Amino acid sequence: MVKRTIVTLPGDGIGRAVLDQATRVLDAAGFEANYVEGDIGWEFWKSEGDPLPQRTLDLIAKHKIALFGAITSKPKDDAFAELVPELQKQNLIYSSPIVGLRQHFGLDICLRPCRTYKGNPLNFIRRTAGGGVDEPTVDVAIFRQNTEGLYGGVEWSNPPGQVHDALMTHPKFMSNFGDTPIDELSVSTRIFTRKATERILRAAFEYAQKYDYTSVTVCEKPNVIRETSGMMYKMARDIQKAEFSEIELWNTNIDAQMMWLTKNPENYGVIVAGNMFGDIVSDGFAGLIGGLGFASSAQYNPETGVGVFEPTHGSAPRYADYPVSIVNPIAMIESACMMLDFIGEQAMAFRVRNAVAEVVMEGKVRTYDMAKLAGTADVIDKGAASTQQMADAIIAKL
Repeated sequence: MVKRTIVTLPGDGIGRAVLDQATRVLDAAGFEANYVEGDIGWEFWKSEGDPLPQRTLDLIAKHKIALFGAITSKPKDDAFAELVPELQKQNLIYSSPIVGLRQHFGLDICLRPCRTYKGNPLNFIRRTAGGGVDEPTVDVAIFRQNTEGLYGGVEWSNPPGQVHDALMTHPKFMSNFGDTPIDELSVSTRIFTRKATERILRAAFEYAQKYDYTSVTVCEKPNVIRETSGMMYKMARDIQKAEFSEIELWNTNIDAQMMWLTKNPENYGVIVAGNMFGDIVSDGFAGLIGGLGFASSAQYNPETGVGVFEPTHGSAPRYADYPVSIVNPIAMIESACMMLDFIGEQAMAFRVRNAVAEVVMEGKVRTYDMAKLAGTADVIDKGAASTQQMADAIIAKL
């Protein structure tokens, strides 16, 4: 195995706590790497006016692979208020550094797997017709287009005249909003391109083919959002018919999907969606496998080989100040496994996942969420495992 350099991006809040434990698990699994830390997050916004400094972009461009902890984002006015006074004179506007990473490096493919661990007390259960309890196995891979759509950043409050004039050429805008004063308008766009849409669809179908999933579901809203969602579904039909006829193509609306995911989650295999709907449906399925403490993700550009791997949970700043970290590191450890998969270390990733599965199944070590306790600082005294103790248990299995 070639010794790699991995960029670590602790970020904010609990990011460092979970990232440190993930690298310990990687070390125990025999992964040989040099870790270099990159600056990212809220502290750099407050002190420099830039939560994603150029030096960090340069670091990732050089080494290609990054493990990312968590990020804090706040509304526009709150973000401005936390800048140091000298920066408040520069008309700076906060933008999410993780969105900035995705767009700068073209990390348009986002994969969020949601798989149940046997023995996890947080797994989804349902009542059977006879009054019993059924625990379906969830094994869903969600492909989210990561750089376009509602998160593309093309938006305005009080839009400039040329933007307003262009909007006025659309009859529905004219009839519904034409009389609204410009300074009372806020506009966010939802832009899909054929190139990026085709790439995320192909990634979904190829993954289904490689790992023997029988269906790919396009989860959008083509009956209402006819141009963007409609384009994605039409392209999916064309690709499936021409190249992946052995894989069934399903079509669901995002609102109906959120109902069905608690009715028959075991029926779904690979799901593909645009940015916002992919974000929603992946969090929904994450709830079925134990919540965000188990939700991992990969975002990557297959052409450049740049990949960033992160749990989907937030920075949980109130937990970051506890004297002993209580948060579940499994999502971060799973994200590290996705990194191993990406760089060709599948056997090592398999070993780590097996170690996690053994710990969960055994049930002797459970973080506060798995113990169904409120996230207070005293949960360790109530029998919950700390972040480090969970990593220790996984390392012991390795």
